[in-house]
Amino acid sequence: MRTRRKQPDVPAPDDPWSEIVPGLWMGGHEFRGRSGQLEFAVVRDEFDLVQTLLRLPGHGPDPGVEHHVWPIPDGPLDGTQLAGVIRLAQAASEAMDEGREVLVRCYHGYNRSGLVVAHALVRRGHSAEEAIRLIRARRSPWALHNDLFVDYLRAGLPTARLLEELAE
Repeated sequence: MRTRRKQPDVPAPDDPWSEIVPGLWMGGHEFRGRSGQLEFAVVRDEFDLVQTLLRLPGHGPDPGVEHHVWPIPDGPLDGTQLAGVIRLAQAASEAMDEGREVLVRCYHGYNRSGLVVAHALVRRGHSAEEAIRLIRARRSPWALHNDLFVDYLRAGLPTARLLEELAE
């Protein structure tokens, strides 16, 4: 299964991860360092909970750090995949309620992580549009450039999940 489309026109982010709201971070596995060269974003123990939507060996986190792995494509999601996104957003929100630092990551930290982070923000009272704007302002204008994921957020993930399951 391919989990990431090659998009050479999409630049790597400038930072390994970005704080979207206090305690909720969004990031990836690769970023453009100060030298301008691509560098790996390796998580050690900076976060209390790491949620990984694309797992690459050697990128952490350290043993003892709570780690949820739910690989999904950067494309159409089925009902089961959307249910996992909803569960991750709930776990992230609950961890934030406990004062824990949460990182949600995918390849660049734009789309898949954006879907989870945006849904966590919606659960916390933001509108979908506010969540999308906040993520793009704090992470990158490239965040949530996957129009399908934006459509999922605007419809509401539970609704999108139901529609996908009916289509299956």
